[in-house]
Amino acid sequence: MKSLNEDLKTGQFKQIYLLYGEEAYLKKQYKDRFVKAMLPEGDTFNYSYYEGKGVNPKEIIDLAETLPFFAERRLIVLENTGFLKNACPDLAEYVKQMPETTYMIFVEEELDKRGKLYKAIKDKGRIVELARQDERTLMRWILGMVKKEGKQMTEAAAAYFLGKVGNDMENIQKELEKLFCYTLNDNEVTIKEVDEICTTQITNHIFDMVDAVATGQQRKALDYYYDLLALKEPPMRILFLLTRQFRILLQIKELEKEGTAPKEMASKAGVMPFLIGKYRAQAKPFTVKELREILEAGVTAEEDVKTGKVGDVLSVEMFLIRYSSNR
Repeated sequence: MKSLNEDLKTGQFKQIYLLYGEEAYLKKQYKDRFVKAMLPEGDTFNYSYYEGKGVNPKEIIDLAETLPFFAERRLIVLENTGFLKNACPDLAEYVKQMPETTYMIFVEEELDKRGKLYKAIKDKGRIVELARQDERTLMRWILGMVKKEGKQMTEAAAAYFLGKVGNDMENIQKELEKLFCYTLNDNEVTIKEVDEICTTQITNHIFDMVDAVATGQQRKALDYYYDLLALKEPPMRILFLLTRQFRILLQIKELEKEGTAPKEMASKAGVMPFLIGKYRAQAKPFTVKELREILEAGVTAEEDVKTGKVGDVLSVEMFLIRYSSNR
């Protein structure tokens, strides 16, 4: 991101940019900032935007050959076209020699770093991965937005908020907007208000469900499941998230046996460092053998649904009953 900010600050732009990674909020922010910086406001003659898998590369090449209309450059933005995932040899060859007045911004979810187009962009432009941000960065961002709003929030409240809504920046922004409206006449945003207005991310419900399984609270585990069904969450997605949670617990259990430090443990397991204590506590009641059996049962439950042996709702229900009754 430092290189992107430097280009925006100096106005010395690369001819091609590729923005990729999991953090959709940052991809959108940088895409919009570059469009605004590279073209005069309201210039629709020299700006073209394409989105989706149905974009024709030859159409892009023809447009790129067109000189800008009374302007310094022509800008073409291509979002989630799949060009960086699938072979696109024509465009890969073209970008090596396209006119100096044509600029392109690719915004992609998926890509193949071995592909010709990726390599061509790397040679001619700038490639930046915009990944999920770490806990410290998100905390600074949250507290900065709170301060900008003229309010106060303790670090403990911000950490609680982050644990509740997850680390997706787009979702964080939406939940903060809800909080700011809810606390319009208050100077401070507290944990109480976070609980009252913010929507708990589905992974938190899954965490609570696994907690109930770990402590043998069968009724509670099933209640969480029925709540998610009432929210229209598909049973197979719930099963996927459940097995993913148990897989994380297995990783943590094995890393603990190896004497891995908590920070490294969080990195390897793919969880936010400030939550590692909760994950370790949740893993404690299980043995490594039990966690492996649960993961195998999750695969079996999915296969049973796919082969029509049992319905999806009942399959997950039986999975929860089986493992919450053995505690």
